[in-house]
Amino acid sequence: MALSTKGDTGNEPPADNGGGDSSEDAKEKTPPRQVNKAALAIVGALIVTVVGAVFGTLGFVESERERDIQAWQVRLGIVADSRSAAVNDWVEQNFGYVRELAQNASLQVYMSELASGGADEDEEEPPGLEDEPDTEAAVEGEVEEEEDFEEEEGDEEASASFLRNLLIATAERTGFKAPPPVGEVAANVERAGVAGLGLVDKEGAAIVSTPDMPPLTSKVRTAVAQALDGEPAIIDLFLGAAGDPTMGFVLPVFGIQDDGEGAKGIGAVVGLRIVGQDLYRRLKQPGDTAKTTETYMVRAKGATVEYLTPLADDTPALKRSMSADTPNLAAGKATERPGSFGIFVDYVGTEVLAASRPIANLPWVLIRKISRDEALSATDTRLNIIFWGFVGVITIVTLAILFVWKKGASMRATQALHEAEIALERFGNMSKFMKVVTDNQPNQIVAVDENTQYTFANLPAEDEAGIPAADMMGKTMASVIGPIRAQKYADLNKDVLRDFEKASHTVVFGDEEDEEDPDGDFQVVRTYHVPLRGDRDYPPAVLMIISDITDLTREKRRGEKMMRQLTDTLVSVVDRRDPFSANHSSRVAEVARAIAHEMGLEEVDEKTVDIVGNLMNLGKIFIPEEILTKTEDLTPEERAMVGSAYLTHRRSPRERRLRGARGRDHPPVRRDLGRPRAVGPQGRGDHPDGPHPGRRKRLRRHGQPARL
Repeated sequence: MALSTKGDTGNEPPADNGGGDSSEDAKEKTPPRQVNKAALAIVGALIVTVVGAVFGTLGFVESERERDIQAWQVRLGIVADSRSAAVNDWVEQNFGYVRELAQNASLQVYMSELASGGADEDEEEPPGLEDEPDTEAAVEGEVEEEEDFEEEEGDEEASASFLRNLLIATAERTGFKAPPPVGEVAANVERAGVAGLGLVDKEGAAIVSTPDMPPLTSKVRTAVAQALDGEPAIIDLFLGAAGDPTMGFVLPVFGIQDDGEGAKGIGAVVGLRIVGQDLYRRLKQPGDTAKTTETYMVRAKGATVEYLTPLADDTPALKRSMSADTPNLAAGKATERPGSFGIFVDYVGTEVLAASRPIANLPWVLIRKISRDEALSATDTRLNIIFWGFVGVITIVTLAILFVWKKGASMRATQALHEAEIALERFGNMSKFMKVVTDNQPNQIVAVDENTQYTFANLPAEDEAGIPAADMMGKTMASVIGPIRAQKYADLNKDVLRDFEKASHTVVFGDEEDEEDPDGDFQVVRTYHVPLRGDRDYPPAVLMIISDITDLTREKRRGEKMMRQLTDTLVSVVDRRDPFSANHSSRVAEVARAIAHEMGLEEVDEKTVDIVGNLMNLGKIFIPEEILTKTEDLTPEERAMVGSAYLTHRRSPRERRLRGARGRDHPPVRRDLGRPRAVGPQGRGDHPDGPHPGRRKRLRRHGQPARL
């Protein structure tokens, strides 16, 4: 507008002055002056309008910047919440490891005996016993007491050895141990204790510990005293003897009958561990692609702020402290007001956007930050473009108003109306087409917003609900399909909208005991959830595709049940033939499945391992029962037969037909992974001369017989 105002002001005076120069009287110059006043009034109005528009644009730009900052507040807050939850899970996990020891029944019994044994040892002998004269009976009594003392001392040593082994095994499994030495290790120099597990009695004295357990310092004794009063205690992060960040967890040990409210501990379990990547990697946000984002933890320490975790500038944990009153320091503001958000400066003086969250039951504060330049650079660029774009638009609009407002406005309005009609027609046709496509799908397709209100439903969904799709619009899922199903779907949709990622789930409704009842309420559905972005007319929603897989699930479970029955039948046959190893294969299968579960294998792999373990002794069917139950020593031939019971031999279909034609007995053929195999006690098909001569070369090429 500024350009258009200058142009208008410069163009009008020559035209007006041209009329004034042709006249010499002052009265003839009066009309041009009146026209100039009107023009000045118009120009002034335009200037006011332009100035107001510019200030309005500046206000809009600032409001957009504030909105983007608020959006970053939400994003950083979400990440900070998830990372603080991960840290809390880590703390609870370590308490869980210590709690396993504190609630170990054998450990409680030993601690209870120790607590009661100490009281018995302090009891004095009855008066007068020490004044009685020495007799032969007294001497024999002393000998018996010495023998009893030696037995008790041996029992105590055995208990201590058991507890030490228990602590060492737990430390190896849970990480409460010292890291392996790096570089050369002096053989005659004892390593300083840095981490481990230990037990103390009710007096705070050490009973037994792992080899790398450090001594009981004042911090540890303070935590032990708190734990003996019945409260769990945490030994806050500190630098250990080796300079590594170390943290402790202490839980009381109660007697077998003393676990009621207000009970005091008869001892305590102390766990010290080195804090490392097990915690630090929980601070990293999965999928984060920003260059300057960082998550770290701090705590207030007097007038300073201490950084507890490694920093992006390669500063190790607990190696940096800064004054808490540093101007606008992010860590200082976070410890002063946990949960705050704002634009601060970080530990290197860079301006950052930071959000903080407190860590439960610890004096720690988690900070999630990103540099302001990276976070708002795109925003600043976009807002500058918007600002100058608005200025250009204002200028164009002003020129259009001055010169071609009426004609141009009417033409644009007509064209816009025509285009809107065409777009509306196309949209209507597209809507009809999509309705036909979705109505002819066998699955239910619906769209619901974050309040579970329907915004779309196809014909199968309409049939399932029992009401027209038009009546479903605007209603909640609970009022259409019931509160139980609606709540389940709402929980799944909430996760999809939060992560804004596609997801699929298998949902079971009803009682699984009614699985075989066709009239029961048992149902299994497969749902697919697609997040939909909102616009000015519609809020964000989720597109749900619901497939009923109840019949498929029933058939699958029926097949698994038949497979289990067949396996159990074969196992029972083997167990009846060999009663000395009854239930051996089932126990092996149980252990193998537990190992597979611990390894994190999929469910189908766990089931496969279970079946293989149950069938491991199937080869014993081909061994005579009198050999399996024989109590005397086996002959070499019998031992070889038992030892080769698990061998298999691959046999071609032609060889099986030839052996069947000769009338020779041969074991049944099973199909394993699409290849025929014959299983026999000799592992080579019972042929006295080995494989068929024409197949020896191929057998050598394939290697030795496979094992079951």
